[in-house]
Amino acid sequence: MAVTDEAIEKIKGMIVSGALRPGDRLPKESELAAELGLSRNSLREAVRALSLIRILDVRQGDGTYVTSLDPQLLLEALSFVVDFHRDDTVLEFLAVRRILEPAATAMAAARIGEAELDALTEQLDALGAAPSVEELVACDLEFHRGIVQSSGNSVLCSLLDGLSGPTTRARVWRGLTQEDAVSRTLREHRAILGALRDRDAEAARSWATVHIASVEQWLRSTL
Repeated sequence: MAVTDEAIEKIKGMIVSGALRPGDRLPKESELAAELGLSRNSLREAVRALSLIRILDVRQGDGTYVTSLDPQLLLEALSFVVDFHRDDTVLEFLAVRRILEPAATAMAAARIGEAELDALTEQLDALGAAPSVEELVACDLEFHRGIVQSSGNSVLCSLLDGLSGPTTRARVWRGLTQEDAVSRTLREHRAILGALRDRDAEAARSWATVHIASVEQWLRSTL
């Protein structure tokens, strides 16, 4: 493992230094191994590891390339790891979401377009006053994803997208067990949307915090 770690660090160094750029093809295995002072075996293991986390793209019959290194691509690994969360860590995921998502919502207030606002409004209107819990949670995920995407920060968007999975079950369970969960969620969505239309970043931040904290508080009370 130590030899493989060394190989990973050397390839990483080439990418960070700019010797290898996004889209570049790596030299042939024998050439790269000699250049880096590595065995072909350890180089092969390093390439396999870096391909799993989307740093490298191994194309059979063509060679190995540096990926685009786009944040959304790189953070796919986060979504995979997050899927292994334990139930007792859901509160921690909610806490992280409560820190990040209100900031993204505040950023969106200055950037979101009228077309996006209209689409979010239509989405809420289509739900009606009494949607099923499943419909509400699906809408909730898309509603927040649309707002975060409008923040203009692709890293923040990818992080929050990766963190949404563990909280989905908690949102469904809350909708099934808390008497006013559906109506409250709809009201809070409308309030967030109203703040965004007013271009009021602080109000948007506050309503997003209230919205996420309400799920967190309910979950704490059930544990």
